[in-house]
Amino acid sequence: MLVVAVILFVLAAATLATGVAGLTGRLPRNRWVGVRTEQTVSDDRAFALANRVAAPTTIAAAALLGIGGAVALFFENLFVVLAIGTTIIAAVIVAGIGASLGARAAAATANVGTGSCGHACGSCTLAGGCERG
Repeated sequence: MLVVAVILFVLAAATLATGVAGLTGRLPRNRWVGVRTEQTVSDDRAFALANRVAAPTTIAAAALLGIGGAVALFFENLFVVLAIGTTIIAAVIVAGIGASLGARAAAATANVGTGSCGHACGSCTLAGGCERG
């Protein structure tokens, strides 16, 4: 079980580093880690936003992987195998939920139309309507 524990600890460390980098906005747009959707890979701001939204669940997934590693390190029996499998599945689900929320946040900001001034308040549209009046 030592090999399984080491693998889980390495995965937990990588996941934690990704989550912290996403939370602080220091995760650069790349092809390996982070929330990668059509909206997020096309824009640095969308990538940063999506990963900031997904960061808390990514950090929680890292904690789950760490717990699985600790269980694998200190215990050995059939129930441990089930516990390790459960923590891995839970970590994947938690990280997936965060990624989904991050992708939705990035998509929502990508769909907001902005006026010529760069704001989405609609005042530019209203000003043009008043001039025609």
